[in-house]
Amino acid sequence: MSEPPILDKIIKNVRVVRPDHDSITYGGQNAIALLDLGIKDGKFAHIAPNINVDRGKEVFDAKNLLGFPGVVDAHMHIGIYQPLDQDAVTESKAAAMGGVTTSLNYIRTGKYYLNKGGSYQDFFPEVLALSQGNFFVDYSYHIAPISSQHIDEMPMLFDEYGVSSFKIFMFYGGYGLHGLSDQQNLFLMINKTERYDFAHFEFIMRGLAKLRESHPEAQATISLSLHCEVAEILNAYTKIVENDSSLSGLHAYSAARPPHSEGLAICIASYLAHETNCANINLLHLSSRKAMEAALTMETAFPHINFRRELTVGHLLLDVDTPNGTWAKVNPPIRSRADVEYLWQTVLNHQVDWIVSDHACCAAEQKISAKDPNNIWLAKSGFGGTEYLLSGVFSEGSKRGMSYNHMAKLLSWNPSRRFGLLQKGDIDVGFDADLVLLDPNESFIVNTAESESQQGYTPFAGMELTGKVKSTFLRGNLIYHNGQIIGSAMGNYLKRR
Repeated sequence: MSEPPILDKIIKNVRVVRPDHDSITYGGQNAIALLDLGIKDGKFAHIAPNINVDRGKEVFDAKNLLGFPGVVDAHMHIGIYQPLDQDAVTESKAAAMGGVTTSLNYIRTGKYYLNKGGSYQDFFPEVLALSQGNFFVDYSYHIAPISSQHIDEMPMLFDEYGVSSFKIFMFYGGYGLHGLSDQQNLFLMINKTERYDFAHFEFIMRGLAKLRESHPEAQATISLSLHCEVAEILNAYTKIVENDSSLSGLHAYSAARPPHSEGLAICIASYLAHETNCANINLLHLSSRKAMEAALTMETAFPHINFRRELTVGHLLLDVDTPNGTWAKVNPPIRSRADVEYLWQTVLNHQVDWIVSDHACCAAEQKISAKDPNNIWLAKSGFGGTEYLLSGVFSEGSKRGMSYNHMAKLLSWNPSRRFGLLQKGDIDVGFDADLVLLDPNESFIVNTAESESQQGYTPFAGMELTGKVKSTFLRGNLIYHNGQIIGSAMGNYLKRR
């Protein structure tokens, strides 16, 4: 019998955490079996106890740390407030330090990002050119069809660039990114005769249903994501709240974008999905009990629609009384502690499909007005947090009895399956050798100065988390270790065909 091929690397003594799904097990070992991981050509090639070190060109000792599959952060925004090529560098470094190895980024035409309208035939190649050579983790993009011509371009985006996921921002047609606005056509950079409204959303869904029909091999992974809030409700309540001196900060912003606006938007979107036979629907960053209850009700009402429900680490760790106040302004808003605890219960009930960061690096000078620092209405929306995604879920989830393999399922396996990243999401032979080593016993205080992000603050500052990321491997390459980014940007664009 010939000798086994030489491995590029052996990572020894890993307490392997695998998602809870039907797959190969190793000699009946459970999810935290102590195993060695053999890597060849960027893939897991051999997984077993006590692999002979002579078989590897390089050996790394994991020292019995937990080994999670590389995290798939399925909701990020790169280049929204900073130039895309610069943002990709710093924010993907932040992702790597948090154990993220795949970054899926929402992008659109209009103000922010590239500040351009027009065709995606022209826009998206520029996005890819600015991305190339700047990501420290693997990456791909979700795209929002803003104008009617974008609907016609969805087949091109899928065929040429492997874009299989699209997005609707339901409130954009009549409400601003940060508050009240009557300039939405200028903001979206669309013709005055066009409307970003429910009819446009319907036609996006019809276009996507047609795309799925023409690609039966990809029907499971072509999907539509929705930010669910209704502009008319936001406009009415913002006017009321702005005149109510008893409300300020995150309490005011939550009241101005009330939870029932989320619930109503979810019901509208779900019926449109039913009407158009748009089968794969992702309900993004559900922030409240009302939103989640609406999502679960719609699943019962329309069982033929394949719904997925997303939460963010921000909505699971922060509430309206967080001491970092304005830093935590985001859409949809941070909610009450009662909402936070309800969302955690849905996680434990396996009613949530994945957890993300919704990372959007918004610099401090854009977030806080120097003249009026406590004015929530002057702050831009969004904040970073990809570097705390795994540790945040691990820390708070462990307190509530969440299993490690359930964490791996929500942070890696589920988003990779939905979004067509079939080489990601598990520690198994043939998968990309994306791995994060985590010390489950090490606690740390979140300190902005230790982050690779260029943001300059974090609403998580001062929070104690248990579960420290020690090392991150991308396709077998060590990219983060003991507080330091290792090497140069080697992230690949992932064409999801």
